[in-house]
Amino acid sequence: MKLLYVHERFGALAGAEANAHITATELGARGHALGILHGPSTGKNEAAWEKTFPARFPLGAGDNTAVVRAALDAFRPDVVYVHKMADLTVIAALVAAGVPLVRMVHDHDIYCLRSYKYNYFTRRICTRPATPYCIFPCLACVVKNTGGGFPLKWASYATKRREIALNQRFDRMVVVTTYMRDELLRNDFDARRIAIHAPVPRLGDPDLRSDFSDRNLVLYAGQIIRGKGVDVLLQALARLDVKFECVILGDGNHRALCERLAGKLGLADRVHFKGFVPQEELKSYYRECSVVALSSVWPEPIATIGLEVMRYALPVVAFDAGGIKDWLHDGHNGFLVPWMDRRQFAARLKQLLTDKPLARRLGENGLRLVSERYNFAQYIRDLESLFARVIAERSGR
Repeated sequence: MKLLYVHERFGALAGAEANAHITATELGARGHALGILHGPSTGKNEAAWEKTFPARFPLGAGDNTAVVRAALDAFRPDVVYVHKMADLTVIAALVAAGVPLVRMVHDHDIYCLRSYKYNYFTRRICTRPATPYCIFPCLACVVKNTGGGFPLKWASYATKRREIALNQRFDRMVVVTTYMRDELLRNDFDARRIAIHAPVPRLGDPDLRSDFSDRNLVLYAGQIIRGKGVDVLLQALARLDVKFECVILGDGNHRALCERLAGKLGLADRVHFKGFVPQEELKSYYRECSVVALSSVWPEPIATIGLEVMRYALPVVAFDAGGIKDWLHDGHNGFLVPWMDRRQFAARLKQLLTDKPLARRLGENGLRLVSERYNFAQYIRDLESLFARVIAERSGR
């Protein structure tokens, strides 16, 4: 079949780009014709993207209605597979064209004005649909301006309602967890048009296992931004009364604050901020890690780092936020801690650091779970079946 991907970037960047590229590469290898309608280049790994997508249609800066129509006329796709795309002229043109439409829902952008579904000031996770409550008292219509100039800008509630209405007309919305499905249902999406297909993490090294040494290494890997709760992790670590070392891998605009906080909490000699490290170097930490801390306090759609570390038979301790509970089963492959409960987070870390047989057993349980549930070949076959059903349903109409 002919598949036209749609994404707001071209090239490697983050999880959405990784998912789009890896699925497209495999679908191309299985004989499907691929094209992409895309926004600006990221400047990373472009050669690989050009190889995967022989037909490329760049979007412009203004109204892209004509660009979309020209791309559809030139490529004539059987299915259009939309990933992240905030440009409503693109979405509206695709809907108006009447082509079979599938959308991968990577995050909360479609139905949340803030895009991260929690209150920046109180950190409370939002459990409401998009309603006038978003304007007042939530004030979600006032958002960070990343384009330079004044630090804040106005986000239109009416525009967000239009975006929701357009996406409700897609043939399928693909989500990664039951939590994300429920968020769409909360915003009046048709349950019959929602499909759950969890992304598959990178394959682990079958020969790599932690030695669960007396180093008692706690590992955090991810962005260091407010929603990831690294400061909350530090507050939990300050409660530990056993020997430990924590390595924090990654970077972000919250790093400087967290480094200062580590000093104030007396953790500077036990918590080490290493910044971004390449995948091969990351494996060296997996070899000595006793537990992985996932401290996100925003509602994670899935938190794929958890799936990745389970490939290496490592137990995880995480807050119950968003879709994490889809794969982290309390007491089975780690511990799921009540949201923001620093005391219990510390207690669960201590339990795994002082009981290494338990840590090994939970890690092995996680490896079995991720191996059974997150199979890449099956993931691709499921996508193919989904596309085929959408085409058949459109033909039947």
